[in-house]
Amino acid sequence: MDTTLNDPLLGTLLDGRYRVEQRIAAGGMATVYRGTDTRLDRVLALKVMNPGLAGDAEFTARFIREAKAVARLSHPNVVNVFDQGADQGVVFLAMEYVPGRTLRDVLSDRGALSVRAALDVLEPVLAALGAAHRAGLVHRDVKPENVLINDGGMVKVADFGLVRLLSGTEATGSSATTPGVVLGTVSYLAPEQVQPGAATDQRVDVYAAGIMLYELLTGSKPYAGENPMQVIYRHLHETVPAPSLTVPGLPPELDAIVAAATARDPQARPWDAVELLAALQRLRRSLTPAQLDAEPPASSRPTPRFATNEATSVIPAPPPERTAVLDLPADATMQLLRPRPYHEPTPVRRPMRPAGRRRLIWGSVLATVVVAVAAVSYLLSGAVYATMPSVLGETQAQAVSTLAGAGLQGHFVQAFSENVPAGQVLSSDPGVGARARKSDPVTVTLSKGPERIAVPDVTGKPLAQAQQLLGAARLTPGTTSQAYSPTVPTGSVISTNPAAGQQLPVNAPIALVVSQGPAPVAVPSVVGQPVAQAQSALTGAGFKAALGGQAYSDTVPSGSVTAQDVTGTAVPGSTVTLTLSKGPQPVTVPNVTGMSESDATKALGAAGFQVKSTGFNFLGLGSVSGQSPSAGQQAPKGSTVTINF
Repeated sequence: MDTTLNDPLLGTLLDGRYRVEQRIAAGGMATVYRGTDTRLDRVLALKVMNPGLAGDAEFTARFIREAKAVARLSHPNVVNVFDQGADQGVVFLAMEYVPGRTLRDVLSDRGALSVRAALDVLEPVLAALGAAHRAGLVHRDVKPENVLINDGGMVKVADFGLVRLLSGTEATGSSATTPGVVLGTVSYLAPEQVQPGAATDQRVDVYAAGIMLYELLTGSKPYAGENPMQVIYRHLHETVPAPSLTVPGLPPELDAIVAAATARDPQARPWDAVELLAALQRLRRSLTPAQLDAEPPASSRPTPRFATNEATSVIPAPPPERTAVLDLPADATMQLLRPRPYHEPTPVRRPMRPAGRRRLIWGSVLATVVVAVAAVSYLLSGAVYATMPSVLGETQAQAVSTLAGAGLQGHFVQAFSENVPAGQVLSSDPGVGARARKSDPVTVTLSKGPERIAVPDVTGKPLAQAQQLLGAARLTPGTTSQAYSPTVPTGSVISTNPAAGQQLPVNAPIALVVSQGPAPVAVPSVVGQPVAQAQSALTGAGFKAALGGQAYSDTVPSGSVTAQDVTGTAVPGSTVTLTLSKGPQPVTVPNVTGMSESDATKALGAAGFQVKSTGFNFLGLGSVSGQSPSAGQQAPKGSTVTINF
């Protein structure tokens, strides 16, 4: 049965602003809905604490702490939290909506990934966790269910619901562990998270990331069991197997990184996600394309006896496995920590033969020699090798001192970093915990801070050339728009946004404004004006005047403008061609001699002439005796013909 049909929150408006539209995920601690911010008209995700926990002050404080913690982070691989509120007992977070899939969905569909694909997913996850660690925050619930991949392939880390600060009280998040319970997702719990009184720090995220790397490379989790307790016991007492045992052919360096990240002793792990990220990036650079892109064999992926898909919950060992608060009996945790006693059977004693005694004596001698050689080798190795200490985040002077304390010396180089402040150590080679020869300097990379590029000045350059210059400067040509410019030629760049000279990250997009040429202006109407006056008016408005010919006009005097080819608006500098008037068109004068005055007037009027009578015409009975101009002559249309009587 679809329980969403009975969800009372669907269709409601939280805090008078957030409309709940669709349930997209549910767990024991919270339910996530897709909604709309009606004030800003944008789609977002609404994470609503389950009603059974909303009345618990501790869980409510932890829920609110998630909003405050994530609000401190500004990282492209962290799901943003926009708002936090409560409405009639409903406690919620308004978060960035990421359309796409979870990493768990990808693993369920594809199983094991290639090395390149695994690194493409895990590196942005570690970048997000590294930003949190450097901000003093620990996620504590890293797992594929909390890794979102949007439709464009962007990876984002979500659900900082168990986040805590590296200092402070529970109110500020120093501990989220209540005596007698285990908080977290069982398959990704670091051993110290289930040990009574054990301190936890950012290395619990490193451990979970190591488990996740194993899962990406093999398609399955390293530990399975009938119940959560069995899985926890294996975290405490077993070493995570090498991924290459499941997927033969994986580079041994990957086995080493998984082993370091999932070490049961936190001191043997990378210090934080930044250090683990640096190790993976070094590994990527050292592998060939064939090693990176080798497809893993079809994963057998047996259905685990406990927990395939792990979502957040507060009930012990539910199916599917969840981020759970597990109620432990008073002695259950200690039973997990203590290995089960092993009773060796009492051996049957037999009398030893002389030959056996000789073999025993020579065996003892050989064992003594081996132990002696091993001891000497160990002592010599201590003189030749040292364990690489962690210098991440230290200044060069601090790193020199730390290395000197371990009997090592450093060779310092620099590299840009978006996350590590300038002057602090970004990475070391070899990594933390590795053996380093004391006679050889270790490579320590200091951060130069974020790399910034000055936007080149491409003003006045043709669009194609400007885009080429931006690409050469390692910036991305962005959107283009058009605008009029009286000075920049059509098709060339007027301006950029950001402007030339501004410092930007590598590959930052640059918007370009391209010229359409000068803006059109009104063209003066010069019809009827004398030609000199018309030319002056046009040039004064920024146009060119040209004479295009002549034409007869009954209304425009000869020598004046009778027509122009451009009217309305035009680009300044355009040419306006003028047609000059030749005056009225000449007409042949009709012969009206001998006609009555009335008939003569009608005939001349029909030909387009005015009529003027002279002489005496008694009672209008006389006839025309003469006309001027004479019949057959050419005269301008509209001119006057005089008739005589």
